[in-house]
Amino acid sequence: MSIYAFSARLGTGEERSLADYRGKALLVVNVASKCGFTPQYKGLQTLYEQFGPRGFEILAFPCDQFGHQEPGSDAAIAAFCERNYGASFPLFAKIAVNGKSAHPLFVWLRHEKPGLLGDGIKWNFTKFLVDRTGAVRARFAPSTAPDRLAPKVAALL
Repeated sequence: MSIYAFSARLGTGEERSLADYRGKALLVVNVASKCGFTPQYKGLQTLYEQFGPRGFEILAFPCDQFGHQEPGSDAAIAAFCERNYGASFPLFAKIAVNGKSAHPLFVWLRHEKPGLLGDGIKWNFTKFLVDRTGAVRARFAPSTAPDRLAPKVAALL
């Protein structure tokens, strides 16, 4: 199985097959607007601008499961990201990443690359790097700054 088997709803309400990203390197991130790591949006946008033309996409999934740090509507989240960070990468609808209501994509990602303390997502801005074949290559902790991922992204391109 690969990431291309999944689909998810964009923040605009449109259902998007992740097969649309076939052949691209992906960084899948659960995000939040009121988190100590929220400034990472700036670094994510920088990565996107640097590597996007070479076949790289960032798929951001807002999540409100950690300290109620993503309380807004999908429209409010999108407006916040664009206004404060110029985020131009795909922003999906708010989802759950853990528990019974976890989105199937994140169930699969967690299974493919468990964390040091098990497969659960521990906090906002956990990152999964996916290669051009749709396989998960790495998982990064929320504290890993996006700029530290640049060499790994470049290696996949």
